[in-house]
Amino acid sequence: MRPIIHHPEAEAELIEAARFYNRRRPGLGDEFAAAVDAAVAVIAERPARFRVLEDDIRRCLLKRFPYSILFREAAGAIQILAFKHHARHPDYWKHRTAS
Repeated sequence: MRPIIHHPEAEAELIEAARFYNRRRPGLGDEFAAAVDAAVAVIAERPARFRVLEDDIRRCLLKRFPYSILFREAAGAIQILAFKHHARHPDYWKHRTAS
């Protein structure tokens, strides 16, 4: 399994989304985090199974929540660039590809 590296802004998105869901219903943020963890485990095992969004960026859709995990393979690791809510502008995260 490849190591997982979170972009700092992606990590902040994940934390904020979990907090948001916990405010809506206690425990829902934990369910969101568990769904993300399960998806990241699949990404780490088989990143090529996910659709290429553009260039070397791939997208994994969460099943229960309106989020996508945007990632790429880099130097033997998986770099997670964004935990993108489907309502956000499609390009808001692109500046993160430079790091």
